[in-house]
Amino acid sequence: MTGRRRPARLPVRPGRPGRLSDRNLELLLLLGAVVICLYGYAETALAVTGRFPAGMATTCAVGAVLPLVCHGVVRRFAPHSDPLILPLATLLSGLGLVLIHRLDLAYRSHYHSAPSAPGQLMWCGIAVTGFAASVALLKDHRRLQRYPYLTITVGLVLLMAPAFYPGDVYGAKRWIFIGPLSFQPGEFVKIVIVVFFAGYLTLRRDALALAGRRLMGMYLPRGRQLGPVAAVWILSLLVLVFERDLGTSLIFFGLFVIMLYVATERTSWVAFGVVMFAVGAFVVGSFEPHVHGRVVAWLHPMDIFLPPDKRPPGLVSDQAAQALFSFGSGGVLGTGLGQGHPELIGFAGRSDFILTTVGEELGLTGVTVVILLYALLAARGLRTALTVTDPFGKLLAAGLAAALVLQVFVVAGGVTGLIPLTGKALPFLAQGGSSMVANWLLVAVLIKVSDTARRPPPVPAVDVSAAETQLVRP
Repeated sequence: MTGRRRPARLPVRPGRPGRLSDRNLELLLLLGAVVICLYGYAETALAVTGRFPAGMATTCAVGAVLPLVCHGVVRRFAPHSDPLILPLATLLSGLGLVLIHRLDLAYRSHYHSAPSAPGQLMWCGIAVTGFAASVALLKDHRRLQRYPYLTITVGLVLLMAPAFYPGDVYGAKRWIFIGPLSFQPGEFVKIVIVVFFAGYLTLRRDALALAGRRLMGMYLPRGRQLGPVAAVWILSLLVLVFERDLGTSLIFFGLFVIMLYVATERTSWVAFGVVMFAVGAFVVGSFEPHVHGRVVAWLHPMDIFLPPDKRPPGLVSDQAAQALFSFGSGGVLGTGLGQGHPELIGFAGRSDFILTTVGEELGLTGVTVVILLYALLAARGLRTALTVTDPFGKLLAAGLAAALVLQVFVVAGGVTGLIPLTGKALPFLAQGGSSMVANWLLVAVLIKVSDTARRPPPVPAVDVSAAETQLVRP
């Protein structure tokens, strides 16, 4: 008595001979990133003090273990993900630690301040823990679409909460204080808002894509569809008024406009959004003193060196001018690690002005490399958006890439004098626990979406007994 044979699956076709698998390529790139960062760490100390930094063995061990933990989690829970995303985030984070260590050496001799690199390394460990937990626990990125109203409620609470706390000594309100702890909710809001916008636009994109009247070669949006845009615009202006945070306001509104364009492919939404934000920022900047001071420092950076009675009203800081001097003294190749004077920037050298250290000691070449690393990371996010099949995943990946690009733009643009200063932290590079954790969570979500996008389709089952019958049939 013979039983019927069960269908058997054909084996997966092996990859191209001699070609590295994605995970092995990721591991190789991770090791290269670790070597670069450890070399920079040692070179900085040798250039400034003439000896290796204290505790270098421990730092090297921790700096090597954290990326390997990330790689092990990705290999186990996201085996098909993009192999470049994790090495790029690791290299940027490592370069940030090198730069903060460099600034510690300068600030210790100039201001006698405590070092910040050990604390930043601790936050990297916390960020890696959050990254690993997110990659392991988030089985499918589409689960984030299930609770849109809960998501936007959490996002709005985080967005508006700093308005009820006292601002920092420089005027902006970005922090929430819980006992001895403090964090910037705006860093996490960008991820929460992207998740909500992706879910909302997935459901409403057909209605939002409808065209209205034609003006100057563009189809204007229909009146009834302007409600969500107007609501987001008003909310971004409220953030600008009550929290005096130009960077968060710009990122919040810019994200919505970019994702709206991705969902509808209507350039009119972009033009309409730019005009709305420009009008709102001009009005708020005209009467809000803190925002007005940022604009004055942007328009007249060198007037800070005039006598006090001849300076424009509201100009109180020389950081914009010192940043320009820093970039100018760096030239093309820079002065070399440890050979510049980044301490002249003052208190913000470790945060939004950390890019000036790159410009001075690594020159235009170093700044270009850093910007290209950000661009490559964003490009991998956009590539993920193009390859993933579900609409929510497309908007989610595109939104996360846009959030990264917008934050780099508002920080780098403010430091270089392209736009007014915003005070946001440069992703991965700048000092800040909130920024580090939030950006590694962003990378975790991108990796999960890319894992879905690059996962090979299932091999259909083949009835082996039927195939054998066809072969022996005369």
